[in-house]
Amino acid sequence: MEVFSGRPRSPERHPLIGRSRQHRASRLDLRSAAGQVFVLQVVIVVLLVVAAVTAMVLQTSRDALQQGRRESVVAAQSFASAPGTAEALRSSDPTAVLQPRAEEVRKRTGVDFVVAMNTQGIRYTYPYPREIGKKFVGTIAPALKGRTVVEQAGGPPLPAGKGTAVQAVVPVTDSRGKVVGLVSAGITVKNVAALWLPQLPIILGSGAAALAVSMTGTTLVARRLRRQTHGLAPAELAQLYEHHDAVLHAVREGVLIIGSDGRLLLANDETRRLLDLPADVQGRPVRELGLPEPITRLLSSPEAVTDEVHLAGDRLLAVNKRPTYPQADQGGSVVTLRDTTELAVVSGRAEVARERLKLLYEAGVGIGTTLDVGRTAQELADVAAPQFADLVTVDLLDAVLRGWEPTAEGWRHLRRAAIGGEQRMIPVYPLGEVITFSRQTPQMRTLQERRVLLEPDLRQAHGWREQDPERARKALECGLRALVTVPLQARNVPLGVVNFYRTVDSPAFQPEDLSFAEELAARAALALDNARRFTREHATAVTLQRSLLPRAQPDQDALEVAWRYLPAEAGVGGDWFDVIPLPGARVALVMGDVVGHGLHAAATMGRLRTAVHNFSTLDLPVDEVLGNLDDLVLRMDNEENAGDAAEGHEGEGVTGATCLYAVYDPVAGACTMARAGHPEPVLVRPDGTVTCPGVPASTPLGLGGYPFETAELSLPEGSQLVLYTDGLVEDRTHDIDVGMERLRRALDGSGRRTPEETCQAVIDALKPSHSSDDIALLAARTRIFPPSRVAEWDVPSDPAAVPSVRARCRETLREWGLEEAGFATELILSELITNAIRYGLPPVGVRLLHGRCLICEVSDGSGTSPRLRRAATTDEGGRGLFLVAQFAQRWGTRYTTRGKVIWTEQILHDGTSAAPGQTPVDFLLDQFDDPGA
Repeated sequence: MEVFSGRPRSPERHPLIGRSRQHRASRLDLRSAAGQVFVLQVVIVVLLVVAAVTAMVLQTSRDALQQGRRESVVAAQSFASAPGTAEALRSSDPTAVLQPRAEEVRKRTGVDFVVAMNTQGIRYTYPYPREIGKKFVGTIAPALKGRTVVEQAGGPPLPAGKGTAVQAVVPVTDSRGKVVGLVSAGITVKNVAALWLPQLPIILGSGAAALAVSMTGTTLVARRLRRQTHGLAPAELAQLYEHHDAVLHAVREGVLIIGSDGRLLLANDETRRLLDLPADVQGRPVRELGLPEPITRLLSSPEAVTDEVHLAGDRLLAVNKRPTYPQADQGGSVVTLRDTTELAVVSGRAEVARERLKLLYEAGVGIGTTLDVGRTAQELADVAAPQFADLVTVDLLDAVLRGWEPTAEGWRHLRRAAIGGEQRMIPVYPLGEVITFSRQTPQMRTLQERRVLLEPDLRQAHGWREQDPERARKALECGLRALVTVPLQARNVPLGVVNFYRTVDSPAFQPEDLSFAEELAARAALALDNARRFTREHATAVTLQRSLLPRAQPDQDALEVAWRYLPAEAGVGGDWFDVIPLPGARVALVMGDVVGHGLHAAATMGRLRTAVHNFSTLDLPVDEVLGNLDDLVLRMDNEENAGDAAEGHEGEGVTGATCLYAVYDPVAGACTMARAGHPEPVLVRPDGTVTCPGVPASTPLGLGGYPFETAELSLPEGSQLVLYTDGLVEDRTHDIDVGMERLRRALDGSGRRTPEETCQAVIDALKPSHSSDDIALLAARTRIFPPSRVAEWDVPSDPAAVPSVRARCRETLREWGLEEAGFATELILSELITNAIRYGLPPVGVRLLHGRCLICEVSDGSGTSPRLRRAATTDEGGRGLFLVAQFAQRWGTRYTTRGKVIWTEQILHDGTSAAPGQTPVDFLLDQFDDPGA
């Protein structure tokens, strides 16, 4: 290894150097390395200059030739395109007209000749008149076809002298594009070469200057090399290397030199001893030497190190590291190792600090992996035990576990949220128990003082022992010795305490352990507070959504219904369903989904569900319900996007909401449905066959301007309609086709199942282990109104027919065992039929349905709806609908394609109609009294 230094050395200390300086020559010696390097540099520079000159000459010649070709083409095309050239070629004497022009063009453009010729190549012009009339020397065939020819060809003498000419031949065309002659212009090679010959002196001068500069630089480098080697000869350098090698391997300090590529270049004998290196380590990568990971990482990194202590086997090594070339961007490094095994105490502290840092890293990774308060508390206990403490307990305020905002009033009542360590050997409060701490306990003191507290000897901790003397006695007998209790607080709000216990078999807590416990508790408290906030928001959203969903099944005769709703783990979404009784014993089934999660999606879902209820009350067709719902979503989107209304919302708009709306009529056994971007329902027939009914797919809600197609199905009694949201059949792990196939398999053979059993079977088969989306499921089994419970007949448009209708109604009610409801029903029918005959249009019809309630329907062909009003004492009419409203529980109007239907419902109790509280006559007289009397 060669070692150089910039510090001058005295002749007394370095006699070899002194002698070399005496023999230093004033000029370069070709026998020396510096002289040989000088000669080699000169030769290389000369070769480079020659190559550069040659390349420049060739390039310049090629460029000059290209320039000559361009000039020839430009001159020829200019002359051929000049006005009068084509006419001159067709004249009786072309030479007389074109020769003067050609000579003038030749002189102006600098070309050597401009030749005009006919299509046979006979010259009309030439610089020497004696050559006119002779055959042109060159290729003219392509030019006769309209193309331009550029070539090198020899010809007759020219003013510039003989030689090969660079010439261009272009066609001359008349107004119709016909070639009537040719024009050629060219430059001799002598003239082309004249374009680059003036540059040759510059090139040669530049080469000479470059050679001079190179020679000067080489001379300076040679002189610098002589100064760096102090004029030493090779033998002297070898002798110096031998001395250096002897000293390097004799010192009692390890020395390593590592290259920029991470390979070991040199290791002295002391290094091999300290690191137990084999003999063949030189040249091998540092990472393949089998050294401890900390030392390997240190040797591989480019950073400088000063007196860093590392453990290598049973030795403690003080390591220093410096780069070999501090001014370079990349380079190797020199490492020195010194055996400092006597510094065991320092190493022990470093190891403890390393373990603490490792534990803090594990805490950062392992605490807060979920947004569950209890799980986060258990993660804290598991990380700290047994690495830091033998037993760890976490006690949280009950409000924190519920997601509420903690207050100081609940400090005394903490719930045991997590236990870590050997709790089986030591009696502690069990998990989940509410602990009421006294004011003198360390737990209450740390909450009040908001700082870490240490009880080095629990036998002397009177407050801790007084909390539960019997339990404390047993814990001390099991070996419990010391306690560190730390408040868990985030945003300066206490959430609870964490207790770190150590037994007599473990070392006592040190002062530095307290700061570590605080750091650990601070990280855990932040995760606990995040989990608490999520618990609060999740509970709020779930409460909101469940309050917006149906809580009980409505009374109806058409369907047997069951449902399931499973919120997503990450937060509630916008899935909803509904079962809405409609007039005429019909039932509407609704299943919808709002894209997104959180409070915004739940609130939007509530608005849409309310809107569907309102539209259903109007008894609109299914496609009109979805159309009105689509308009509502558009308006909601506009509200969200207007101004700053969208700020602070979890989502922007509700575009993407889907809905399926179906109406089932148990009298006809028919179901009409339409879907707006929602998954298609599944139909299970009574024999267990599973099919999709083929409901046409329409666009999701909120796009606007698209119609919604409907489908009408005839369903046998006992058929099951299964409605669901996409969370049931779609997941990140598989697409919707796989989910639909799994749903069909789960429903296979469900013909004899009840809707409750069907829902449970589907959930058991398709519920994911971790649901990322809400799941809503609705199963409805159809019923058919028996014909014996339905009575209908047509009514002539004659008021005289009303008594006969009342008689038939009385007879029908007697057959159904509803004689008690006869009076009210006859009165209702009488009023409704009279109004239909008087104010409506034929045909007039009556239908009675006997189910949970008694339904009376009167239809006519008019589209006008009656309205309830209070008649004055002097009015002759206007009291019919008032009578109907008093005797019926509900009444209303629904429109059909053929007119309207006025319906009433009377609640039945034990086969009779619910009678009004007052005597009907007295009550009506009270209502019709003149308020002004």
